[in-house]
Amino acid sequence: MKRRTLPTAAAFAAATALLLTACGGGDDGSADNDKVVGAGQGTVTPTPSATSGTSSEAKPDGVDVTLPGDMNLVFDWEKPSKKNEAAAMEDAANFMRAIYRGVDKGTAEDAAVLAYSTGGGRHYAETQIESRVDGGWTATGTRRHYQATTRSAPTGTAVEVAFCVDSSKFFGKEIKTGKVLKTKPSLEDFDYFKIIMVKHPTGKDLWQASEVYVEGKAAKCQ
Repeated sequence: MKRRTLPTAAAFAAATALLLTACGGGDDGSADNDKVVGAGQGTVTPTPSATSGTSSEAKPDGVDVTLPGDMNLVFDWEKPSKKNEAAAMEDAANFMRAIYRGVDKGTAEDAAVLAYSTGGGRHYAETQIESRVDGGWTATGTRRHYQATTRSAPTGTAVEVAFCVDSSKFFGKEIKTGKVLKTKPSLEDFDYFKIIMVKHPTGKDLWQASEVYVEGKAAKCQ
C-alpha cells in the first residue's frame, strides 16, 4: 500500500538515540505514517522465529491479536537472546497486529491497541486506524516484516526495535464493495521502522510501543 513521505532517516535516528540515551522512551512525537532495520547492540545470538498475523500469539494477559484470514502479517525475523529484547520484539509485532486488528474492527479502541501502545505509539496507531476507517477501507494480502534488530536503553526499561517492511503484496480494500485497490510495485512499498518499546510498569512481560519513527521509500529494504 502506498504511504505518505516520512521524516528523514537522520531525523528519526537522532530522535531515537536521544530517547534511548536519556530515559528510554517518551510519550510524544510519533510519525503519522505506515511503513523499518535499526541499530544493534553488541552481538545477538538469535533463535529462529517467524510468525504470521493469523495466530492469536497467546499472552499471559490474554489480549487477542487475531486477524482475519486474508490479512496476513509475516514476521520473518529471529529473536535476540536477551530476554527483554526478545519480549520487546514480540510485542512490537503484537503492536503491528493490533493496528490492523483495529482496522478490521473499525475502531482504535480495540483492547489490543490499548494494551500494546502508549503515548506517541498510541497516537500513531490511532492515526493509522482512523484514516482507514474514515476512508471506508480495510486491508488484505501479505505484509512482510524482516531484518529486525534491537537495542536496549541503559535503564533496561526501553528497547528500540527496528525492521524493514515490504507491503508490495498488501493492499487496501473497499469495505462496501470488497474491491481490492491494487497498485504496481514500487519503492513506496518499502519502509524502515524504529519503534521504542517501553516496559509496562505493572503488566508482567508486557511491552508497549511509545514512539514510532518511519522512513518511507526505504531503498535499503528492497
